[in-house]
Amino acid sequence: MLHDDRLGTVLRLRSDGAASSRVQYRQLVDLLGTLPADAQGVQVDAAYDRLIALAQTIPPAERSAIISEHGLRLRAPRLVSFLAGEEPSVAAAAMTKADLAEEEWLDLVPALPVASRGYVRLRRDLSPRVLALLERLGIHDRGLPPVQRDTSILGEQAPSGSDGKVQVIGDIVRRIEEYRRSHPIGPERTAGGDAPRLPLDEGPGELGDLTVRRIDFTTDGSGRIDWAAGSVAAMVVGANLAAHAALDALIRHHQPLAGVLFELDGAAALAGRWQIDAEPVFSEIGGRFSGYRGRMRRPLELALVAQPATDPASDRMRQLLHELRTPVNAIQGFAEVIHQQLFGPAPHEYRALAATIAGDAARILAGFDELDRLARLSTGAMELTPGTCDFAEVVRDIALQLGNHAAQRQSGFALEIEPGELPVTLARIEAERMVWRLMASLTSSSMPGEVLYLKLNRHESSLELKLQLPSALRALDDDRLFHAAAGAGAAALSAGSFGTGFALRLAAVEAQAASGALERQADELRLTIPLTDPSDVNQVANQTA
Repeated sequence: MLHDDRLGTVLRLRSDGAASSRVQYRQLVDLLGTLPADAQGVQVDAAYDRLIALAQTIPPAERSAIISEHGLRLRAPRLVSFLAGEEPSVAAAAMTKADLAEEEWLDLVPALPVASRGYVRLRRDLSPRVLALLERLGIHDRGLPPVQRDTSILGEQAPSGSDGKVQVIGDIVRRIEEYRRSHPIGPERTAGGDAPRLPLDEGPGELGDLTVRRIDFTTDGSGRIDWAAGSVAAMVVGANLAAHAALDALIRHHQPLAGVLFELDGAAALAGRWQIDAEPVFSEIGGRFSGYRGRMRRPLELALVAQPATDPASDRMRQLLHELRTPVNAIQGFAEVIHQQLFGPAPHEYRALAATIAGDAARILAGFDELDRLARLSTGAMELTPGTCDFAEVVRDIALQLGNHAAQRQSGFALEIEPGELPVTLARIEAERMVWRLMASLTSSSMPGEVLYLKLNRHESSLELKLQLPSALRALDDDRLFHAAAGAGAAALSAGSFGTGFALRLAAVEAQAASGALERQADELRLTIPLTDPSDVNQVANQTA
């Protein structure tokens, strides 16, 4: 509450003149810089909006001087990330001033612009893990080793005259050579010398047959790659996607990149034809376009996917949702400003209306997310988050969450779950979404006193989840079932914005994306998902390392 009160006090101050603007900028940076990493809320978002407005009136040199002031605290990763996208002088001051823990640096560095990563690398207090991460991202040390004077020849007397100049030059040369030996350029440098290896006659497993098949990446607002996953980062970070004619117009208009083919130049492992799928990213503060995130694949690999990611109807749907999100975000933001009285007092009637509008906008945005998820999963433009989880534990947890509502209505599920773990190669959040859609949809459609059976067990190399349909849904045929409207249950148990049928269709698409299936068999729904293979666990661990 102390942080919220102080933040609100600063936001209510006027900043008409240059001096008051600088004072408010410093106060906001100091307050935001000491907030907990998970701090959220309307006041926090309004404070970041105010920083954006103040940055338009305060020159970069003055802002960087404010950030560098003694006593100013910069411990919040969100604020450090925000300042990293500002002008170079401001970003450099923020990267120098930031006081983050090792884990916070490890989470933040891959999301930073390339220039800001370079400023981070100039620090001398980074842990070995952070330094190793920067090396993998292609950010190497820019400084020379410290001077180590050799007094074995001239004794303790300081060199002077021409002899002293020769020794100074010799020191510099030795430092350069030491730097070159301790900072090899790229993975091609051999351990025994300075000459890089050339990809000529390498045998199997060496550079000659190294071909990258997939690249996960993000870009900045100009379309330049600023992060890439894995060992290819050093080869692709800095590449400008907008330089390719097939991508330039789409990037300039902030359009989704869906199955676009283009030629990539560079190392032999990267050169050739690629197919790209990426979505535009807009900042939470102000809704500004900040770049793309997506994946590049070799076209041959994409041809093995069940459906191409270039379905015209799906593309039109995704583009429409993209165009609608911006005004709805703006409406929600203005409604919250009125409700929170950030810019002055407002009548209670207006505040009540604003709260209703903000809630409606949030529901609309949630519906947009569901439509977008269905469209992208259906066309292969999106994959479920990789990971591993115990599916049985997820089902038990969801059943526990639904327990209070079910107890009041003397309904719910009668659970029959096989003992032990049922591990699947699926992030827990993805499994929770899928199970919640199924169980909440059926619970909300059930009648008071109606108890449905749920059976989860191992079936050969897959798990099998059987869910009994409530009486209100059993009479429907398959087509009507997967187009059913919302049930009569409480809104708190709603599995989505578009009714039971849409939630079941989305769950079926999620199951298919997890290499499984959701089918209706008589009076029950049957979900099957492959159980985790030990090799899959190692692969996921390598991808998330």
